[in-house]
Amino acid sequence: MNVLIIGLGYAGTRFYNAFKNIELPGKEKIDIAYVGRRQRRKDLIYYTSIATALEEFEPQIVVVSVNDGSHAEVITQLSNYKGFVICEKPFAGVHDNLDVLEASLGHTSGFALDLVERYSDATIALKQYVAKRQLRLLRGNFYWGKDRIHDLRPTSGVISEIIHPLDLVQWICAPEAELQLKGSQGIRSDFSISGDDVLDSASITAELQEAVITGYSSFVNINRKREIDLVFASPDDRLVYASLIYDTPAWDFDRLRVWEKSVTGDRIILDIQTGEEEARPELLTIRKLIRLASDAAHFARSGKAPAQPFADLQTALKLQRLLNHIDDSSRTLGPVQYVVGAERESYYDESNLERLG
Repeated sequence: MNVLIIGLGYAGTRFYNAFKNIELPGKEKIDIAYVGRRQRRKDLIYYTSIATALEEFEPQIVVVSVNDGSHAEVITQLSNYKGFVICEKPFAGVHDNLDVLEASLGHTSGFALDLVERYSDATIALKQYVAKRQLRLLRGNFYWGKDRIHDLRPTSGVISEIIHPLDLVQWICAPEAELQLKGSQGIRSDFSISGDDVLDSASITAELQEAVITGYSSFVNINRKREIDLVFASPDDRLVYASLIYDTPAWDFDRLRVWEKSVTGDRIILDIQTGEEEARPELLTIRKLIRLASDAAHFARSGKAPAQPFADLQTALKLQRLLNHIDDSSRTLGPVQYVVGAERESYYDESNLERLG
């Protein structure tokens, strides 16, 4: 199987490591090539042209892992590609023509947006429990942030971060429904090299069916924090509480707690902690990504259904329209000036997981 990675930076390298750690039937080998502006590795086939790579390498899977501002440029060059596409989130920039991008992927055999937290055991367990118990969401709240100040990489801003909790709340609680944005306010700043007034934080109010959703997400959060709190009603008119905490205290350490309250105290229903069982250091931080890569590889090879349904093209488009609405409609303050000296200070440390991802 041939996998072509377009953009072998931080995200692309994670995909490379993920594909090298999956197994196909008959120990079929996975060969990887990449497209980039410059040659980063001499042990892999390197192309400077997407068209040439598609013609000569004939990949069954293409991974779009360039900076999010370049997604549209890459996707439009895949208009005749018939294989499977994995795209880093978010799907596109806020000003890109989504109709053109949708048409460009019209011949592909499949598509998956990399919403990696869907593959957490904590997410899977809660989604299954909500469906089995037929729980009805009443209230949801999230806090999702990390520090990207001084980061050298271009970015579309907080929409690249808030996409995770927005997707998870819908995916877990009401996958057939669509979240309706009611209001958004935010802060713009020069935290990114992408501009002097990029939306770095957003606070939203929304409705999901009859549930009320609030949340805050930020790219200038000093500490990484990824939490979702949910309150459900059960068919027997009981309140059920759920708390999801991701990547704490380290990446891939996720926690789910589900409980009911009573006069004698909390009755714990589910209490799951992931990450502690990891015995292979090379899989640290990519365990969830391996699940996505494995699903995509088996689907591309034989049409095998994925263990978790892919975040398909229609899901990507729906989420992108929501993100565009947040970016366009937010009442904002700022711009805050983080560049306080004569020149911008930028740092890029691939060993610092607090900043990357």
